[in-house]
Amino acid sequence: MVTQYVRIPQDRIGVLIGHNGIVKEDIEKKSGTRIDVDSDEGEVCIEGLEGGDPLKALRVADVVRAIGRGFSPENAFALLDDELLLFDVISIAHLTAKTLKRVKGRVIGRNGRTRRVIEDISGVKMSVYGKTIGIIGYSHQIRPASDAIEMLINGAPHSAVYSFLERKRREEEEKEIYGLRMDDYELPL
Repeated sequence: MVTQYVRIPQDRIGVLIGHNGIVKEDIEKKSGTRIDVDSDEGEVCIEGLEGGDPLKALRVADVVRAIGRGFSPENAFALLDDELLLFDVISIAHLTAKTLKRVKGRVIGRNGRTRRVIEDISGVKMSVYGKTIGIIGYSHQIRPASDAIEMLINGAPHSAVYSFLERKRREEEEKEIYGLRMDDYELPL
């Protein structure tokens, strides 16, 4: 049996549990785990049940972290459904309060436009929450999205970031067309 502990912010506990416990119950059913939530401390204990899939039990920690980092349960559940999806977090805790607000505004954009453009072009899901930016996607999607976010954090113009993402998407499409995916090749030892 696998037992893991994850801490999430107090204001995300209600989202993790869901109305009448429905979200927590869904996670438990889909993963073969038991989840105990300490509402006072924000600590979540995830325990794999006998006969359950140990890999899914391990993936539950990412689902809980994703919900804790601002993702909707629906977006976080994708991590359980597809084992190739990854969850990544970019910390912006090193920024001062004034800079943090400005950077979050740059990443989100007016009416959420920048976030939507990054999501649409790279194919990821993003969440800007607290002092972090969470990303859910495949490895080949997360890298350009993370680079784009870093460009925004460092002050690059939005137009340059969009151009960068478009170029990366074209390169990825060419790899798929010509079958040049690096994941398909084994390197000789």
